[in-house]
Amino acid sequence: MKKCIVMHQADTVATALDALSVGDAVRILDADMRDVGELVAREAIPFGHKITLSDHAEGAGVVKYGQVIGRAVERIESGRHAHVHNVASLYTLG
Repeated sequence: MKKCIVMHQADTVATALDALSVGDAVRILDADMRDVGELVAREAIPFGHKITLSDHAEGAGVVKYGQVIGRAVERIESGRHAHVHNVASLYTLG
């Protein structure tokens, strides 16, 4: 099974530890590499990129390492790729 890692319990995204394809079952691991869940990839996600762990409404904070790192610029469903095409970095928001 493909894997991703979530670094903080408040995170709404995880980092793909494998390249993911549509329909892949993905095991979610915490920072101690313990199994904390599973989800299905809804689109291709490259190794090292973020996958959403929950639905994000437009404008919702995207949380990684327990910190808001950006805002969803559109609705993003769980299991989707979270990247520059649908997340505005806090650094660019001003």
